[in-house]
Amino acid sequence: MTIPFFSVVIATYNREKLLKRALDSLCLQTEKDWELIVIDDGSTDQTKEIVKEYAELKPQYFFQENKGFIRAKNAGIKRSKGKFITFLDSDDEYAPDHLQLRKKFLRENPQTEFLHGGVKIIGQPYVPDVNQPDKKIHLSECFIGGTYFLSKKAVEILKGYGSTALSTDFDMMQRAISKGLTIEKVDFPTYIYHRDSGSSITNDMLKGLDQ
Repeated sequence: MTIPFFSVVIATYNREKLLKRALDSLCLQTEKDWELIVIDDGSTDQTKEIVKEYAELKPQYFFQENKGFIRAKNAGIKRSKGKFITFLDSDDEYAPDHLQLRKKFLRENPQTEFLHGGVKIIGQPYVPDVNQPDKKIHLSECFIGGTYFLSKKAVEILKGYGSTALSTDFDMMQRAISKGLTIEKVDFPTYIYHRDSGSSITNDMLKGLDQ
């Protein structure tokens, strides 16, 4: 069995109006050595039909009852076979060279077990501070899970996502640091993080803070 270099995990729930943008960006990737895992977390819209339209991506589609995005991402991690596992939120997108640039970096830095960084923010750049939820900080000060690339060793040690919805990316990074994983960061902004859709978890929490 051929092992892909990357496994791309999309966990989605009722995002039929945004999912095509994410899948279109995968079609445009200059790097082709990857597999796509789509975890449908109980969608009641046309998500399944939309995924079927992208047969050229050979998506591995799995439906589960709604359990929340953390458990959906962990389900995707468990089903992944790639040397590195990464993520694409269903309301975000990749620039065409996103995977290609990471593959080049990882090959040139084979000690890397956990890679992150490199994001372009569209929309509201402020989120609640994990340490002081009533205050907001700029995303440049945050760890953004969509940019994470985890080696198989990192996955085995970290055992997926945990913590609360708001701090789950921070929690994974802190656990990676505490376990002594070799962590590297890149700066090329090829993960396009959409904060303008109004339906992200952090946007919903920000609305609560503003009330």
